[in-house]
Formats: sequence, structure tokens, C-alpha cells
Amino acid sequence: MNVAVTAFTRRGAALAEELAAAFQRDGDAVQIAYPRRLGAELHAMGYDSLTEWAGERFRDCEALLFVGACGIAVRAIAPHVKDKFTDPAVVAVDEGGAWTVPLLSGHVGGANELARRVAEHTGGAAAISTATDVNGVFAVDLWAKCKGLYLDGRTEARSLSSALLRGESCQIESDFPLQGELFSGFGLGPWTAGMALSDRVKSPRPIPTVWLVPPTLTLGIGCRRGTPREVIERVVEHTLDEAGLHPKAVFQVSTIDLKQDEEGLLAFCESWGLPLVTWTAEELLAVPGSFTPSDFVRSVTGVDNVCERAAVKAGGTLIVPKQSAHGVTVAVARRTGTISLDWKEGILWD
Repeated sequence: MNVAVTAFTRRGAALAEELAAAFQRDGDAVQIAYPRRLGAELHAMGYDSLTEWAGERFRDCEALLFVGACGIAVRAIAPHVKDKFTDPAVVAVDEGGAWTVPLLSGHVGGANELARRVAEHTGGAAAISTATDVNGVFAVDLWAKCKGLYLDGRTEARSLSSALLRGESCQIESDFPLQGELFSGFGLGPWTAGMALSDRVKSPRPIPTVWLVPPTLTLGIGCRRGTPREVIERVVEHTLDEAGLHPKAVFQVSTIDLKQDEEGLLAFCESWGLPLVTWTAEELLAVPGSFTPSDFVRSVTGVDNVCERAAVKAGGTLIVPKQSAHGVTVAVARRTGTISLDWKEGILWD
């Protein structure tokens, strides 16, 4: 985690330095800054405006820790707060380390967990106020984060949490095998809310259902030299839409090494936040299976098919064969696995 820390007095700065050292030992990246005058006294980085400093850290950090009064932190972050699914974690701890308070993004951003870590170091208490934590109820947003699942349906997530807090029965559906005991509150109907684990596009349900999307899909892509990002994106979106696959289930792009410096393809990967894996023609030719051949592709690349072979080579079973448009070819492979209901275990990929 990339953590930004600030304090406003010498005593607060001493605790800030202790906590920063503890975070660094845990492998976190830490940056510390103080108000200009205090920074000069301590020979440390200083800022003129706390609100501006907080705004900059909202853009480049995953968490902000204020050593000082909660009110100072609240006023500093107020202009920058947007959405609990995108805002960083914000935590405040008093200078004595007695109380640590998660102020923003308790679950998704990790503020609750950060508060617990701070309290463990100081010997104080973490003032967790999230309703699901206080009542010991399953928190779908936190579980999704732990499992690396994309949460589609914020309104439905709130409905699910509300139903669980009321003690009502909720439904769990999954396109993938589940392992472990069901969470408390999930079981036999009648159901008032639910969650579904699927890499397909969200579909209507009779009850509010939050969609949890696992990273299962690999895009195999081939393209003409010089193809713009926008064209590649349109073909990919059309392919996924026609197949009924959720775009957030895509976790990587695969292609031949001849395309490793293709600007449009690299721009597409950057835009979607996807890694690009590449293979030699020899590696692609060695992929077992039946693929759609092309004499033209063979004459240019040395292999009869790039997109299908690349998708399968990266891992998984081909579920969407080659789709061609505007000089772009796209294929999709899916990996399978078992989703453990245990909080401590990830997805068990086959």
C-alpha cells in the first residue's frame, strides 16, 4: 500500500515517524510531509496548504494517515471526497495513539484494516463504526476486494448489506464451483437480496443482486500495423458484447511478439489497465488444438493464427473463436477455478 502520512506538532511527528517505519517494515511505500514551518524544523518535506496536499495525495496514494484531530482531517479531505469505491483510505489517530478512526473507504479502500494496524502498533483502539463490522455481518465489498473480484452493482450491494443487517435470508449464485461453508445469512429462500459470481454481463434478477466478476478472460489480439487504439477497442467491445461477457472479467491480453511494440495495442492495454503477454511464432505453433487458419497471417507472422493461439497459450480454453473487423482479430479464452469462501484463500485456479 502507498501511504501518505502527516502530523501537525512535534509529538505527532514523532508518532508519524514510528508508524512510517512500521509500514515500511511491512513492505508499504510511505511518504511523510508536514506543515511548512514544522517541516523546516524537522528538516522534512513541508506543504503550505493541507487541503491541497490532501488533494494531491488523493490522486497518487492509496491511503492517507493524519496524526491529529479528526476534525482537521475531515476539513482537509472534504473537497476531494467522491466515491467510496474510488476514494483512498483515510485514517486519523490522536497524538497519543489511543484512538484510531477510519474516516473514509473503510472496506474497499482498506481504512478499517489500516486503522487496526495503527492501533496494534500504538496499543490503542481502532474505532470501527461500519455497520457490518459492528454487527458481525458479511461485507460484500470487502470480500470482493479480498478475492480480487470486480463489484458491479453498488445499489444492489447496499441492498444486500441492508438485508443481512435486518436478518433476512439472501441468495448466492455462482457460475464457478464454491468451496467452504456459506456465509451467515445466505441459505434457503425466500430471498430478499443476493450476489452472483459470474464473468458474464449482468442480467436482470427478481431480487436486488450484486454482480461479482472474477478475472477469468484472456483476449488474444492480432492487428494490422498502425491500427489505432480506438479501432482495437471497438472490435474488442463488440466481441465481448456479442458473447455476453463482462469486460471487467478480462485480466490480460496475449499476442505474438511481433506486436509487442504496436502503439495502438499498447495504448489499448494501458487504457484498460491490462498487461500484454507475447509469444514467439514457434511458441504459438506449438499450442495444441484446432484453430482458424489464415494463409495471409502465416505469410506475415510465420504462424497460421495469432489471436486464437495466443489466447489459449496464455491459459484457458477458447470460448470465442476469431472475430475479425477493421484489420483486427480477437479471440477469447477462459480460465476456470474454484472460489473459496474462506476469507484467507484466493481463487483456486485450475
